[in-house]
Amino acid sequence: MRALLRRHRAAVIPAAVLGALLILAILAPLIAPYAFDSLDLAGRRGAPSLHHVFGTDELGRDLLTRILYGARISLAIGLVSAALSAAIGVTVGAMAGFVGGFVDAALMRLTDAMLSVPRLPLLMIAAAVLEPSVPLLIALVGAVGWMETARVVRAEVQSIAARDFVTAARASGARTPRIVGRHILPGVVPTIAVALTLSVGRGILLESALSFFGVGVQPPTASWGNMLYQAQTTMSSEPWLGVFPGAFIFLTVLCCNLLAGAVERG
Repeated sequence: MRALLRRHRAAVIPAAVLGALLILAILAPLIAPYAFDSLDLAGRRGAPSLHHVFGTDELGRDLLTRILYGARISLAIGLVSAALSAAIGVTVGAMAGFVGGFVDAALMRLTDAMLSVPRLPLLMIAAAVLEPSVPLLIALVGAVGWMETARVVRAEVQSIAARDFVTAARASGARTPRIVGRHILPGVVPTIAVALTLSVGRGILLESALSFFGVGVQPPTASWGNMLYQAQTTMSSEPWLGVFPGAFIFLTVLCCNLLAGAVERG
C-alpha cells in the first residue's frame, strides 16, 4: 500500500480520509461530544450551533454524536460485507477460470442468474421477511455482491493459467494447489483489491438504501442510512438532519471509488 501511495499521489487523500473515518468510528465512544442516548428535549430540532455542531434531531440528540456512532455500523457493514462478497467471488471465479469445462459453465450460469435479479428489491424483501439486524444485513449484502468479482477473477485466472510459466509449472509436476497459490493467485491480487475496495462503497450504499426504506438498521441503533430515513419528512424545515449523514455517505463512497481507481492503475 505504501508503494501504491508513492506511485499514485491521488490515492493519498482518499486513503487518508477513509483511515480518518475508520479511526473516528472506532473512537466514537471516547470522542463523541455527548453520550449516545443523551436527550435535550428543550433543544429538539436545533440548528447547528457551538453546542451542537451538526444540530440536534427530533428528540434533541446531538447529530454529530449519532453520526460518529452511525459510522461504526455503516462502515462495519461495508467492510465485512465486502470481505464476504470478495471471498465468495474469488472462490467462484477462481474455480470457474482454473477448472473450466462443466464447472465453469455451471458457475457462470449461476452468476448470470444472480446478475439478472434486481439487487435492491431482493434485499428489501429478504430483510423485511427475516427481520433486519446488522449481522443479517452483512450476510445479505455480501451474498448479492460477489458476481462482478467472480467474473473479473475468472477472466484474470484464465489469462494467467494460459501463460508459459504456468504451463512450465504443470510440466514440472507441480500440483494444482501449488500452481494456484504460487503462480495464479498473486497475479489476481490487484483485481481482488479493486473489487474489494469498490464493494465497500457498494455495501455502504446498499445499507443506506435499505435503512432509508425502513428495512435496514433499526432505531435506536444509528446508521447513516436510518438517519436519512428519519430526516426525510423534515428536509424542508431541518435540512441538516439529512445533509450531514448524506455528506458522510457521499464522501466515504467517493473515497472508496477513487482508491479503487488508484489500485487499478497500480
